[in-house]
Amino acid sequence: MKITSIDVFELNPNVMGGVICVRINTDKGISGFGEVGLSYGKAHYAGVGIARDFGALLIGMDPMKIEAIWEHIFRTTFWGMGGGTVINAGISAIDTALWDIKGKALGVPVYELLGGKTNEKIRTYASQLQFDWGDEHRFLTEPEQYAEATRKAMAEGYTAIKVDPIGVTDEGKWAREATNPDWKMRGKLSNKMIETAYNRTAAMREAGGPDMDIIIELHSFTDTITAIQLGQALEDLNIYYYEEPVHPLNAVSMLEIHNSVNIPIASGERIYTRWGFRDFLEKRAIQVIQPDLCITGGITETKKICDMANTYDCGVQLHICGGPIATAASLQVEAVIPNFLIHELHEGALKKGMRELCVHDYMPVNGYYEVPDLPGIGQELTEKAMSEALNVYTIKD
Repeated sequence: MKITSIDVFELNPNVMGGVICVRINTDKGISGFGEVGLSYGKAHYAGVGIARDFGALLIGMDPMKIEAIWEHIFRTTFWGMGGGTVINAGISAIDTALWDIKGKALGVPVYELLGGKTNEKIRTYASQLQFDWGDEHRFLTEPEQYAEATRKAMAEGYTAIKVDPIGVTDEGKWAREATNPDWKMRGKLSNKMIETAYNRTAAMREAGGPDMDIIIELHSFTDTITAIQLGQALEDLNIYYYEEPVHPLNAVSMLEIHNSVNIPIASGERIYTRWGFRDFLEKRAIQVIQPDLCITGGITETKKICDMANTYDCGVQLHICGGPIATAASLQVEAVIPNFLIHELHEGALKKGMRELCVHDYMPVNGYYEVPDLPGIGQELTEKAMSEALNVYTIKD
């Protein structure tokens, strides 16, 4: 089997920015899908470009030789070994599509090729409740609104939720874009901000009861001092874990927070490859890793990272903030790894435009996903999504 062409799709679901997917095509009529995990933030065009650059290397190669292709891109493109967000996102999309091809060619789901199921059902949490939960995306300000979002998630069977309690200002603006000088997340938190964060989280705890797991997300908006301030203030609310409390590439700062706050620390969506995670694991700076399969190196690298973390008794929650291809591929890995903890369902993934991108509308039932049993990753873009893409780039010989 040989790779004959690669298509790069710029999709526009009108949710969380554009979604970038690749389709690798072969001379046997089998195609595989992968996703470039840059659907949010400001790297969209770089994501499209890297998929085109790396895709051009693959023409004529054997798609079944996944490890060899991964090494080829990593070692021979000069920038590959330097890593970084864009480089690894490009590798990720290609790698995922290759696993999809291999599963389809052999007639088995990818999880069978990775060692078979360890986890029959995938516990899932409702993510980013500061934006509410459901069809409408809005910025929540009042504690009762946070409690109501919690009740909405509970009504659908979720027993775990995630929230950024200071991500939305008291004026209803996203904190990073706010101009209010009193909403300062670095240096020292004001008493008002700590009180606001506590009251919002306490309202969720009261609504959810003692058995609801609450994850605190900070998006690395805080620094070491402010993250310690806030973490200590929230300790008595029995927080499940504390996500990205500080710059995601500074293991020493993360360790300082871990030693100062009695909550497990999580990070990983902006840490890339085994080499990036190594320092955090060796220093015991994080207790839950959150690699994003569509950014950190694809299925090949994510499985290796999870196995490495297992030697440090570190749990895994794959970061997922993209389209349905990202979700399907992540479920394949989560089904296999013994240190799986919980799956992330971003509130953006609930929206109609995102769900209509792919053939199968996989959603949790009573807070749990079933892992797709179809060959490959078990998901494909719809013909409509591909034909109505903003742009399609085809690389061929």
